[in-house]
Amino acid sequence: MNKIIDWIAENMCPGLQGKDRTSPKWNDRRVLIFTEYEDTRCYLEQCLLEAIAHTDKADERIATFTGRTSPQRREEIKHTFNTEPKDHPLRILIATDAAREGLNLQRHCHDLFHFDLPWNPSRLDQRNGRIDRKLQPADEVFCHYFVYLQRPEDRVLEVLVKKAERIREELGSVAKVLEGRIAETIGKEGMRRNSLDELANSIQNETADDRQTIAKEELEDTRLRQDNLKEEVDRLRNRLERSQRHIGITPRQFRQTLSMSLKLNKAPGIVEIDPNRDRDQDTPRTYEFPAASDSLVHDSGWTAALDTLRKRKKRGETFGEWRRRASFRPVVFDHPGQLGENAVQLHLEHRVAQRLLGRFTAQGLIHHDLSKACLTATTDAIPRVILLGRLALYGPGAARLHEEIVPITARWIDPDRRTDPLTPYGQAGEQTTLTSLQTALDEAGQSSISDQVQTRLTASTRADIENLLPYLENRAEELLKQAETRLAERAEDESQSMIELLEGQRRRIAAAANTDDRQMTLDFNPAERRQHEADRRAWERRLAKIEVELECEPRRIANTYTVQAHRIEPLGIVYLWPRTG
Repeated sequence: MNKIIDWIAENMCPGLQGKDRTSPKWNDRRVLIFTEYEDTRCYLEQCLLEAIAHTDKADERIATFTGRTSPQRREEIKHTFNTEPKDHPLRILIATDAAREGLNLQRHCHDLFHFDLPWNPSRLDQRNGRIDRKLQPADEVFCHYFVYLQRPEDRVLEVLVKKAERIREELGSVAKVLEGRIAETIGKEGMRRNSLDELANSIQNETADDRQTIAKEELEDTRLRQDNLKEEVDRLRNRLERSQRHIGITPRQFRQTLSMSLKLNKAPGIVEIDPNRDRDQDTPRTYEFPAASDSLVHDSGWTAALDTLRKRKKRGETFGEWRRRASFRPVVFDHPGQLGENAVQLHLEHRVAQRLLGRFTAQGLIHHDLSKACLTATTDAIPRVILLGRLALYGPGAARLHEEIVPITARWIDPDRRTDPLTPYGQAGEQTTLTSLQTALDEAGQSSISDQVQTRLTASTRADIENLLPYLENRAEELLKQAETRLAERAEDESQSMIELLEGQRRRIAAAANTDDRQMTLDFNPAERRQHEADRRAWERRLAKIEVELECEPRRIANTYTVQAHRIEPLGIVYLWPRTG
């Protein structure tokens, strides 16, 4: 215990053990301490509370996470431990093995202590995985272990440590192949005190006669892992590129769309915070969401969505108190690259974004005469026209499966000089026109167009729509077939993924249910035995349900993506007029 207190004094709270004991200050470092037993956890908490009682905010520095911790309190601890240290005084988290799975605690913690060790390599690895994982900002993670000379089992730990050091010297790292062999040895022979010497000798002699074979196996194992990793990276990169092409929207366009939807709700748009501030390339731009808009705050339909932008609610705080206290956090549109709750990333699936996008798609194209005609100036020397249509596909229950804007572009010719109907551009001309449109929209308001030109275009609108509408309908029919094919492919992919998921569950549950664990349950008390039997009955029920789900789930997924209706409708017409007149 003294070693932990000394470490805390040296690394987290300078002055903890000094002569001047007048409220020593804590730095921003945090530590996670694991213990095997509840009694030990209570002992640790009591000792640490006594040791830090005279420090700054001592009663808020320690939290505990056990099997008895309520789900609400677990979420609160996880949130608090990942909060910026300057925003919350928590520094020490004491946990039993209830916290060894399913928690991300790495945001502001790279130190972990095993006060006592589980003699199961996988459980030890799961503990370390709470902070030794992706998105860990620290360059190094420290997992500390204790060796007790008076405990016979620690002779095995000492052999393991020395063995690992020698392997690093010989092979450059601890060989995964050797790790598997040692884990298998411990699992097979156990940690029985009457055989500790034999177990230590078995580990010690694991590679004494054949280092070269181990090295070859390790190199081959590393090569296979690297090949698998490269394949996985390639798959993910291709999936990201396909997703970006399919969505076809940049963060800037996404922000503009949300701002337009806010204006449709009679609220200000989203404004960048300190746009002139120097920033690193890895630091995303932050924006202010219009918090004080009466049209949003006083609309009960927006309450639940806007709550996702606030700081977390405190325990015991009423919703009214929370909303008055917790202001909206800044929002970002680029991935921040790390965990944290000082800003909110708005993405397509975020609740606020979903609500704003729903309003925009429902009403965004019927304001400011967009449903009829739109005119803007461009630097292009050629007058152009764009007929915009919308293709929407619907599935069961009128669920919208797919929607896209269909453009038909053409060079505009004055009807007085038009000998033939307008003819759409080919692929190259269409891309040039759409690029010009995007540029013109970004620069809207910088140039004016004469009343004479507006009058000419207004008179030509009906004839232009009649010329281009058949091409719009034909293009939409082609896109309809393509969309149906993509939806069928997506249904097949999701059905296959569901089958693989269910079959994996079935294998794992069947393996656990078929394990002969009579010896393991010898030390169980009656309550633990009842729980164990209840677990077995739950496994059996789940296995029966999986058989049914394997039959019905793929069919349900396929039905979800079946197109039952579609709509093709013109939305409006856009004219791009040269600024030169």
